[in-house]
Amino acid sequence: MDQNRDGFIDQDLKVTYASLRKTNVKDEELDAMVRAALGPISSTMFLNMFAEKLSGMGADETILNAFKMLDPDSKGSINKDEGVIRRLLMSQADRMTADEVDQMFQFSTIDTAGNLDYKSLSYVLTHGEERE
Repeated sequence: MDQNRDGFIDQDLKVTYASLRKTNVKDEELDAMVRAALGPISSTMFLNMFAEKLSGMGADETILNAFKMLDPDSKGSINKDEGVIRRLLMSQADRMTADEVDQMFQFSTIDTAGNLDYKSLSYVLTHGEERE
């Protein structure tokens, strides 16, 4: 997605949409998407914005629903030490590196048992900082 590999999707937004087989995007829509972002558009933020545009669902809800698939008991957390999250993030879609996954874990709320609070993480991913 990040055609120039700078960590952000900006001028390559139209190419990114084309790679997803969506070629009828108007420049006005792309400009509105860039303006709607709270900052530079990372691959994760783009996927959230794209999903929201396609489904009408908010980015928070999109990410939460993805995490809920890994939480059949609806505890609101997933054990990071079991390796499921790491394996999925490093093997699916816009693959993350081991360093990127480690960075994500650093700003995640994780209890002493290794349970990642995915509701908090979803908020950080969509808003950029944790709630007070």
